[in-house]
Amino acid sequence: MMHTSDSLAAELRRVGERPDTDAAPPVLSLFVIDVPGDAAAYVERLRSVLAPAVRLGCTADFEQDSLPVDEVPGWFAAVGSGGEEQVPQFARAGRGAYAEHTGGGRPWDLQDWLYRFDPDEDSRGWEWWDATVAGPSRVHVWVDSWGESFFGCQDLLWAAFTAGAVRVAGPTVQKAAVWSAERTSQPNP
Repeated sequence: MMHTSDSLAAELRRVGERPDTDAAPPVLSLFVIDVPGDAAAYVERLRSVLAPAVRLGCTADFEQDSLPVDEVPGWFAAVGSGGEEQVPQFARAGRGAYAEHTGGGRPWDLQDWLYRFDPDEDSRGWEWWDATVAGPSRVHVWVDSWGESFFGCQDLLWAAFTAGAVRVAGPTVQKAAVWSAERTSQPNP
């Protein structure tokens, strides 16, 4: 699925605020994420990483050799570059959990990760939909994968783990009603 400027603009709105239940596609893909601390704080960290990346997808010139990183949180920029003094413990632990989850997957270079948000890049097989707090240390991340059960999501896993996930299960395709029931049971942040 190619991303369009309209779909990226809609995705950016969803990163910033929860979508209405009637806007959902028939199915969404679910990632179940366990975190060591406060689930709501985790969701905010994850959103703080995705928002500038999706915004670049809407505005950046991807013909350039490098993309601007001034809006990317410093800890996220540092976690893949080895700038250890700037990497908080949750991101260090997440980097290790990502390597374990992916069977030795190497840290993502920030520019390589950001280029995944190029509207013409077809390796990103998902768009952010929402995150719901499913327990004190469990988060459900919902993405639109256009009904596909298998899709390119290593970039999402990198963000999820480095934002502090200790375990990520999924994706599994779920009817949007499952998300909708969770979404309506929670206060809108």
